[in-house]
Amino acid sequence: MDGNGRWAKQRSLPRIMGHREGAKSVRAITEACAELKVKYLTLYAFSTENWKRPHKEVAFLMNLLSHYLVKEKNTMMKNNIRLLTIGDTSKLPLGVKTELSKTIKLTSKNTGLSLVLALNYGAKDEITKAIKTIAKKCISRKISPSKITEQTIADHLYTKNIPDPDLMIRTSGEMRISNFLVWQLAYAEFYITDILWPDFRKAQLVKAIEEYNNRDRRFGGVRNA
Repeated sequence: MDGNGRWAKQRSLPRIMGHREGAKSVRAITEACAELKVKYLTLYAFSTENWKRPHKEVAFLMNLLSHYLVKEKNTMMKNNIRLLTIGDTSKLPLGVKTELSKTIKLTSKNTGLSLVLALNYGAKDEITKAIKTIAKKCISRKISPSKITEQTIADHLYTKNIPDPDLMIRTSGEMRISNFLVWQLAYAEFYITDILWPDFRKAQLVKAIEEYNNRDRRFGGVRNA
């Protein structure tokens, strides 16, 4: 969800106003995905690198997240949305962790869209932690090194109970994945748009999905005759 800062700069506004407008896109896209019967939507909300931003901006983002969780509880229940998270959430502020826990518990029985928030998430960090855990299990002989498979690694990632993405949408025209789901995106289709995240709404989502539906996904094989 890239481009909040540039959206604000183009309008001579503080960066935090771009984040506030970006939160409106979060709501619009989440509701659109629920309406379109998308099963999983993962939003890269806060990366392990985002702590490097100015303290004031980080504090605003955390407050915005906490406010969003409180405000959107009823909307999630109304739209049968289940909230999940990936990332090291233990390092988030106490208030955010409290609201996350409440919302996850409240929506746990919902069966529609699963909204996955990537919070304090970094793919390199995720894979490193998975390798350390597997290594410890090898030392204790719970796992045999010769028996390690791709599934073994997948089972030790934050996303172990979440299917790999089919489509990765990157707003603002940036041509990189920015340490996001490196393992899981191996065969995802990429859709890059110059539209900044605060301007990305249902119409733009539908366009991305329509283009995805026209892709020829062969997963390394060939099309059947």
